[in-house]
Amino acid sequence: MKAQSKLYAYVTISTILLVIIAVWSLNTGVYDFGGQSAFEVLGKMLNGNSTLSMSDKYVVWDVRAARIIMAILIGSMLAVSGTSLQGLFKNPLATGDLIGLTSGATLLAAITIVLGGHFKQYLPEAVQFSLVGISAFIGSLLSMLLVYRISTSGGKTNVVMMLLSGVAITAIGFSITGFLIYISKDDQLRDLTFWNLGSLAAATWTKNIILVIVLIISYIILLPKGKALNAMMLGEKDAQHLGINVERLKKQIIIIAALMIGSCVAFSGTIGFVGLIVPYILRLLFKSNYAFILPLSAVCGSILLLTADTFSRSIAAPSELPIGILTALMGGPIFIAILVKFKKSLS
Repeated sequence: MKAQSKLYAYVTISTILLVIIAVWSLNTGVYDFGGQSAFEVLGKMLNGNSTLSMSDKYVVWDVRAARIIMAILIGSMLAVSGTSLQGLFKNPLATGDLIGLTSGATLLAAITIVLGGHFKQYLPEAVQFSLVGISAFIGSLLSMLLVYRISTSGGKTNVVMMLLSGVAITAIGFSITGFLIYISKDDQLRDLTFWNLGSLAAATWTKNIILVIVLIISYIILLPKGKALNAMMLGEKDAQHLGINVERLKKQIIIIAALMIGSCVAFSGTIGFVGLIVPYILRLLFKSNYAFILPLSAVCGSILLLTADTFSRSIAAPSELPIGILTALMGGPIFIAILVKFKKSLS
């Protein structure tokens, strides 16, 4: 009960911090609201004030608020997917990037951007509008199925084989993507570059609704798995003795992680290292207690990505710095720190 109270306290504090950052982000930007803050404009909108201009409403609601909510949703899902995969594989470097999910999503998105003009006109208009996003989601799922098929034998999944096959698929995916970049035209190259660097500039409320549905389904299944992941730290045999259905747990985490990563890449492009940074920091605070780390990563991932996105659109205002550059800049040193720590443990 005491541990549960502590968890609630940490989640509450983190949520309050997230709200403060969201208010700061809402008020950050080059648009002038005529002496008002964006938060005041939003308050008037919610109270039904009819004196506001259409441009004020559009900037606050459809641009900034939609983008803030997308940053919260995507940051949360990337962090939880990374945390759950690391707990499953007992490896602090295990993320969607490592098992090939991100490269699969990127590959199909690149194919659609470069070659989509040859077949896009034959598809329904609704599909044409979001074809790149749909392709990225399918690419993530196909990568997951391929990795799982290679690494599973006799109904049992070999974790080492899964990691190695993920690395191989990542190499193949990025090599084909590189070839597509080589043959692409100038406008396609620009789209591919921004896709690979990641951006939340295309946020809409329709996309946010889809992300909310994916998040709710995923979290209902994943967030209660903290104790099961703690048992997995003892080894698969010991976890089975404690009553954990190991194979079912593996399937659930891998499928849900693919669903979350595919959805995020579909709407924001490639945003790396969020699933690496957040679990690493939380493990420093709570060791490897996934009953704490898993729910906290849901909030801390949102804090990290929303902060990074706010800086990305204010550092070089009025232009925007791709968010993937900032997350890579933060994640690189942490990646090196994990490797140094691992090296020390071997010596």
